[in-house]
Parts: sequence; structure tokens; C-alpha cells
Amino acid sequence: MPIRLKAETYYRTAEACQIAGISKNTLLRWVKEGSFADVERKDRRGWRLFTEYDIDRLKAEVNRMQK
Repeated sequence: MPIRLKAETYYRTAEACQIAGISKNTLLRWVKEGSFADVERKDRRGWRLFTEYDIDRLKAEVNRMQK
């Protein structure tokens, strides 16, 4: 379920991965390897919050990896 903060919609990691069609482990590996730049915003627990722009970047990376 997306989160609305200051008129912006954010998605948690699992939601972003589901939308992009990858596993959470794949995303975390890409962030660790540096092939995907980590998101800027995190909640108070340190969990990543993805914007629509971040999800579009993630989808582009998925498409790039599939080719």
C-alpha cells in the first residue's frame, strides 16, 4: 500500500520490486554492487521509500539487464 507524504506517493521496497518484476534480493544486490543508485528517502526505520521516478529508474535497469 503506497504512502502519501507531503503530496508525494512513496512505495516500500517490496512494492517497488513487485511493480518492476524483480525480487527484493536482486534489488539489494544491485544497490550493493552499485549498478542501481539507492533511493534518497527512507522512513524513520531506515526502510527505503521509492517515488514513481525511482520505480521508473528500476524498470529501466530491469529492461537493461534483460537485453
